[in-house]
Amino acid sequence: MSKAHKKQDALDYHAMGRPGKIQVVPTKPTNTQRDLSLAYSPGVAVPCLKIAENKNDVYKYTAKGNLVAVISNGTAVLGLGNIGPEAGKPVMEGKGILFKIFADIDVFDLELDTENVDEFVKIVKALEPTFGGINLEDIKAPECFEIERRLKAEMSIPVMHDDQHGTAIISAAALLNACEIQKKKLDKIKIVINGAGAAAISCTRLYVSLGARKENIVMLDRTGVIRANRENLEATKAEFATTRDIFTLTDAIKNADVFIGLSSADVLSVDMLLSMAKNPIVFAMANPNPEIDYDLAVKTRKDIIMATGRSDFPNQVNNVLGFPYIFRGALDVRATAINEAMKIAAVKALADLAKETVPEAVNLAYNTKNIRFGKDYIIPKPIDFRLITAVAPAVAKAAMESGVARIDISDWEKYNHELKQRLGMDDVILRTITNKAKANPKKVVFAEADNYKILKSAQIVKDEGIAIPILLGNKSIINKIIRENELELEGVHIIDPVEEKELFEKFAQNLYAKRGRRGINLFEAQKLMRDRNYFGASMVEFGLADALISGLTRNYATTVKPALQIIGTEAGVNRVAGMYMMLTKRGPVFFADTTINVNPDAQELVDITVLVNKSVKQFNIEPRIALLSYSNFGSNEGDTPHKISQAVSILHSNYPDMVVDGEMQANFALNAGLLKDNFPFSKLNDGAANTLVFPSLDAGNIAYKLLQEIGGAEAIGPILLGMNKPVHVLQLDSSVREIVNMVTIAVVDVQTKEDALNKKNVFSHPQK
Repeated sequence: MSKAHKKQDALDYHAMGRPGKIQVVPTKPTNTQRDLSLAYSPGVAVPCLKIAENKNDVYKYTAKGNLVAVISNGTAVLGLGNIGPEAGKPVMEGKGILFKIFADIDVFDLELDTENVDEFVKIVKALEPTFGGINLEDIKAPECFEIERRLKAEMSIPVMHDDQHGTAIISAAALLNACEIQKKKLDKIKIVINGAGAAAISCTRLYVSLGARKENIVMLDRTGVIRANRENLEATKAEFATTRDIFTLTDAIKNADVFIGLSSADVLSVDMLLSMAKNPIVFAMANPNPEIDYDLAVKTRKDIIMATGRSDFPNQVNNVLGFPYIFRGALDVRATAINEAMKIAAVKALADLAKETVPEAVNLAYNTKNIRFGKDYIIPKPIDFRLITAVAPAVAKAAMESGVARIDISDWEKYNHELKQRLGMDDVILRTITNKAKANPKKVVFAEADNYKILKSAQIVKDEGIAIPILLGNKSIINKIIRENELELEGVHIIDPVEEKELFEKFAQNLYAKRGRRGINLFEAQKLMRDRNYFGASMVEFGLADALISGLTRNYATTVKPALQIIGTEAGVNRVAGMYMMLTKRGPVFFADTTINVNPDAQELVDITVLVNKSVKQFNIEPRIALLSYSNFGSNEGDTPHKISQAVSILHSNYPDMVVDGEMQANFALNAGLLKDNFPFSKLNDGAANTLVFPSLDAGNIAYKLLQEIGGAEAIGPILLGMNKPVHVLQLDSSVREIVNMVTIAVVDVQTKEDALNKKNVFSHPQK
């Protein structure tokens, strides 16, 4: 993808719809006049007076306790330099999003038009009544040190400059574990720090707090080794100046145990790397390109432990592992500061988490069977859902023990449960399946490639490494759309079925062989094969593609029929079904059947439920299934309650381990308390249902579309269940995002079927 095109995509993303990336959403009902009178005048006067009597009640009656300010003056934005507060605002909005999705912390971003330290401090200090914490961001050194020092001294809420301390905390956790693996002692290792900005200074200070010795540290800036005899040496740099007779990185790196890079690309040469001590540790954290290429470094030194700031290599030093959870813990005990004890607690929590058994969900996300502590895994993955329950409690405990907490947590089990509840699984599950797809991309054939949305989606999945697209259609038309829209699809295979004479005849003969006794003669088979859905399904059947995506411009039945005739259903499957994954604020909820079976009878509902149960497990979620009706366990008569009751009886008898119950109304299925109070015998009484099976296509289709349009849920699907090979049918006129999501599901579907086949082959042909 060209740089120009990537730039345009970024601009389009930030400008589309409502400009920017954040908005303010009410947390209380505002629908009636009574609601408004309580929210504002006259009702709002009551909490105002309570807070006037006791200022601490501001945490009880307002959002202060969960509100962080992300504040910058735009003087050191990313690698862009001093671009000003307005230009830095997109970054601050982005930081706000990360706070929200990883730790459920609300953010206002504030961009200050001043480079004067006194003025900056005065403005931020005056904001203390509004916020529970202050995250300073992208402020240049050395001013950032003075600003943070003064604000921490003068404010009674947590203040942290993440550019300094975020990188320090994450890299320190990685350093502890790397030293353990390499059998090095922190107080003995020789460390070279290349870079002397805010992050480098903070990293070095934290390493010293953990046990590293200043006399074993050499720091360099753009002019070379920072020596004690340098004229006009800044105080922050003087802290780590050396008196040794070394002047360059080449001098400093000889026999060093650790290289910490917070500088620029390609400054560490192969010769320098070879001159390091045995079992070197190299954290090359310059972005986007590290101080030495990852592949080159690990090829040069087999004994190296390497970390970078990039997500496409092992051991990514990513600040998102820290700041959301550090502030979460600090806010939850109303800490007056983020102190050294809290930072060290975060370091140790991250280091310890990397040594624990990695959950299957994380393994699945990276398409591996056994991520474990070692050279390629010294810090947790950013997608690890345990981060919030590992880091936030550790920080909260440290705040309490060091005397900066204003409230104490006594029930830690309850607190951990609350932390888990804060985060819905919607973004988590989407990130998980996307990472899983990227780890082992598959060939996906697009049957409607003469459409801009399809081509744009193909470009995205190609660029993101989610899938290897194959485009079906008229080559001249497809290439014309690509040129007109400046799409980057070089190297993508384009197939015009009409031109593929040999394949065309082979596929037609196969269709005739399969359907010859079902009313299709050879002439009709050849005619049908001109339909790209038939041709695409045949490509999947013959292994020329792994999955088929279609349906953007044609109705569902027309798209499914070719796949059923050519690919067919899985062994033992009597029918196919359609399922939607609805990403809601309470997490993912699965709906079936929403696309295929119009009015299933009891046995057909059993078949659908079995398919859905298997599919939900594919997403590493234990299905809790409710079969819905207008009746609760026989409370109303009718054909629908009767068939649902019959289906549940069969399921309980034939699938005793399946967590399923019914018939029940939707509100009882989704409200665990309501269900338990009224029907304590239900098999779902340990929690709400996450999978809903509807009595008819009408009910399922209407329900998912209402939830999508009125409830604001994101619908991923329809996911076609029961096919022998992966075929997925889009909604008519799906968005590009929806198409990309479906391709991602298709790739994961292929991976799952391959894994199942491999396991079957192992059991069928055990090794002697």
